[in-house]
Amino acid sequence: MADPRVEGRKLSRSFGGLALLGGLLVVAGLVGLVYTGVATLTSMLLFGWLLLVGGLVGLLHAVQSRGTNYFWLAVVVAALNIAAGVVVIRHPHGTAEALTMFAALLFLTGGVFRLVGSVVVRGPQFGWTLLQGAFGLLLGVLVLVDWPHSSLYVLGCFFSLALLFDGLGLIAIGVGGRRIVGLMSDRLAPEGDRGEPRPTSEEEQK
Repeated sequence: MADPRVEGRKLSRSFGGLALLGGLLVVAGLVGLVYTGVATLTSMLLFGWLLLVGGLVGLLHAVQSRGTNYFWLAVVVAALNIAAGVVVIRHPHGTAEALTMFAALLFLTGGVFRLVGSVVVRGPQFGWTLLQGAFGLLLGVLVLVDWPHSSLYVLGCFFSLALLFDGLGLIAIGVGGRRIVGLMSDRLAPEGDRGEPRPTSEEEQK
């Protein structure tokens, strides 16, 4: 049977690694919020490379599965991913403008649907849904009014916020996990190893 203290130290190191990764993501998110233009360009290049690598991997799988019914479908999907990845990598600014326009239209349509739905249904979450709809509509209008200049910072801001909140979540998991592992290790450890003071000879006689 494995020593619970050894396993506890391993788990504690794992949770510490999660907390460290979370801290790095938080720093990257804060830097991205300061330099949103760089964050936008970085996110577009990452998106392009992900499409390109995913397309190459899909093409490899398609070649390995030649002779099957879905061979040509897999080849077409892989070719589209590769083409899209090349376009995004070669034209990151144009891709950012197109995606920003798409995001603004999503905000607008989502805000309108929430506003209309909240007024028509008037459910228990009426106020919250109305507020969400108004916020989405306002955000979409603000992005569209400043487009295409808004493409320089909108996507980078979203990307940085995603990194920031993911990092905070990992830090919370890492710190909470280390505390739980520490408590469990103290409970499972032998009494002589818990750091509790040993009874003196007088207390033993009593």
